[in-house]
Amino acid sequence: MTEVALPPGILVGIGTPADHLTFTLTERPSADPRMVTVASVEQTVAELRQRCARWPHAAAVCDDVLRALDPAAPAFGGVITESLAYSTLQAGPEFARWLAERGPVALPVLPDPVQADRDGGTLYVRFNRARRHNAFTTDARAALLEALEVARVDDSVTEVVLSGNGRSFCSGGDLAEFGTFADPAAAHLARTRHSPALVLDELTARLGVRCRAVVHGQVLGSGLEMAAYCGRVRCHPDAVLGLPELALGLIPGAGGTVSITRRIGRWRTAYLVLSGRTIDAGTALAWGLVDEIG
Repeated sequence: MTEVALPPGILVGIGTPADHLTFTLTERPSADPRMVTVASVEQTVAELRQRCARWPHAAAVCDDVLRALDPAAPAFGGVITESLAYSTLQAGPEFARWLAERGPVALPVLPDPVQADRDGGTLYVRFNRARRHNAFTTDARAALLEALEVARVDDSVTEVVLSGNGRSFCSGGDLAEFGTFADPAAAHLARTRHSPALVLDELTARLGVRCRAVVHGQVLGSGLEMAAYCGRVRCHPDAVLGLPELALGLIPGAGGTVSITRRIGRWRTAYLVLSGRTIDAGTALAWGLVDEIG
């Protein structure tokens, strides 16, 4: 086995996998959750070096958070740890640089960001910002929590189906809203006191596979993180899945270090974050990130 050190102290293996590594790269198919199959190990290592050098704080914090997580533990502790780390990065230079490069933008206000309908014991919840690929916002979070609260408090709801209108399930956080919180502490309290992740985790504990997500199109960032909490995820063949947060100088912030790690292990979760690469539905199924394609 060859080990490659990436800044700041991230270790990537080539060949034989080991638990202590961030992940291991191979050009051969592998079902080992510690390994990621790529077309070119050399090219992937070069890309990882470049990305970790540009966002060293976020890369290191991502590795720390994933190593600290116990996937078998309740979600609450992991979500709190993730959010505190996220807030630390929000106050850091890499996120500040991204905000400066993005410049000022206006957040479009779209009515009814989430739709909910009930048919007997089934509650259908749909993201409804189709013009923005259902990019997630504060008002969408509030509407989602309001819809999910029905299922949380009413035992006669025996199934929850989470989906998205338009071309995509959810493309992640709306970039136009990033940086609008007054301070990282307030952002942390908002994320953790009003967390769809924890509600979906609670519903899945009660309903199992009857709390399910149906995903298609762009399934990125917070969209993927929330879907992964559901007991079953059905994925359209056209779906593209990934975690793009590193390019903002951040890590997943909607509970994904918990939900995605539970499904695919910390090694492949780290790869998705550090590489910024997306995967297709077939790869997601093979990894266990989704449960069926259809």
